[in-house]
Amino acid sequence: MTYTRPHGAQSLRTMLQGPDPSARLRAALSAGTYPTPEYVEVLVEQCAVEPDFYVRDTLTWALTRHTAPATVDRVLRELTSQIPQARSQSLHTLSKFGDPRTWPAITTELLQDDDAEVARAAWRAAVAVVPPDGVAELAEVLATQFDRGDHDVQRSLSRALVDLGDPASAVVERAKAHPDTGVRRHAIATGRLIEDPDEGFEAAVHEANRVLALLGSPEVRD
Repeated sequence: MTYTRPHGAQSLRTMLQGPDPSARLRAALSAGTYPTPEYVEVLVEQCAVEPDFYVRDTLTWALTRHTAPATVDRVLRELTSQIPQARSQSLHTLSKFGDPRTWPAITTELLQDDDAEVARAAWRAAVAVVPPDGVAELAEVLATQFDRGDHDVQRSLSRALVDLGDPASAVVERAKAHPDTGVRRHAIATGRLIEDPDEGFEAAVHEANRVLALLGSPEVRD
């Protein structure tokens, strides 16, 4: 399939501001098919406001088709945006680049962001770019997020810790003795996933509830 190349940044901006998500998707695909430095600013701007998930994902793909150094520099600036979607989508994009400069930019504030989608994106991005000597530190920060949010948020945190490998085991084991039942449940479930990454999160939580029941802890939720 071929796509018509936008005639400059303003043309791309106009196409991406249209009401039809299919047309915006085609515009993003075109920008990635025919990468040009002047498109980067427009693509980053749209990431902050694009309502359609598939278009946002294509915007990220289009950005990864552009020269890495300059593009990464521009995307990094979005991490301090006041717009949560700008932060979360930029983190998602940076995780695809895997640029080492991303690691120091992923602050504790981002990893603990009040917006759950930003935090989840920060967890994934951090795992993708953390250097070996930063894994233990990252695991400690991630452990502060046990029992946060809904099922999907908790599953994301568990998967991030699983992806960190053995260095995460110590903080998970410590969290199993936390005074909060929800934290213990989440830690136990995560520990099971570290031992068997193929086990589903739902099954791990179910087993964690069983363990807590045997220990005499009240079950709060399944």
